[in-house]
Amino acid sequence: MGKIAIKVEGVGMKFNLSSNKVDNLKEYFVRFIKRDIMYKEFWALKDVDFTINKGDRVALLGHNGAGKSTILKVIAGVLKPTEGKVSVNGKVVPLLELGAGFDSQYTGAENIYLYGAILGYSKEFIDSKFNEIVEFSELGDFINVPVKNYSSGMKARLGFSIATVVEPEILILDEVLSVGDAKFKKKSLNRVKGMMKQGVTVLFVSHSMKQVRSVCNKAILLEKGKVVYKGDLEEAISLYEEDLPEDSKAAKKKE
Repeated sequence: MGKIAIKVEGVGMKFNLSSNKVDNLKEYFVRFIKRDIMYKEFWALKDVDFTINKGDRVALLGHNGAGKSTILKVIAGVLKPTEGKVSVNGKVVPLLELGAGFDSQYTGAENIYLYGAILGYSKEFIDSKFNEIVEFSELGDFINVPVKNYSSGMKARLGFSIATVVEPEILILDEVLSVGDAKFKKKSLNRVKGMMKQGVTVLFVSHSMKQVRSVCNKAILLEKGKVVYKGDLEEAISLYEEDLPEDSKAAKKKE
């Protein structure tokens, strides 16, 4: 694949949405056996095509429901597309739902090993990086407290610290630089920028155009599951902001 990092070809993702309201499991099974459950097809993605070269830092723009998170999950291998194919050339670290792999009964320290294993890290590697992870997360003594007592921000900080302790070739970021306080956001952004200096390929979703401009050099604009623009970053941002409701436009100007 040469210098291509990600190639998405004719990708479609279909979900079957039940159009009936079913009050309980028993009623669901009765209606299922009678074939009385109606499904509505919903295509979250349709005919999506794009190529990302190594070292590109691409913003994925689009309003809620455009299919951004779905295509990220397909590229990360979390979802299998209904049609089309995705080729990935390089080690991928997806930062999608930070802390989603945590066990709430375990302590932060135990979850470092659990989440690390999910991400494919060896115990020896985690041993060598343990102190660095704890230090970056700023959790201090809370690292020995069960995660069920963590705020969502604390979980996200720990998840980010574990996931970014490696140097990936392809980094997938979904709104993860929006977690934590201003100081941690800045620190997270600096870590991502450090990876960018090493030539990492970035696919980035954020509602903050300030963050998008500081990270990305190209963009893809999605609308209702289809690619409507790919290329110049400023052109994509301009097209994206044209379709924003007036109150959202005012909020963007204050950013």
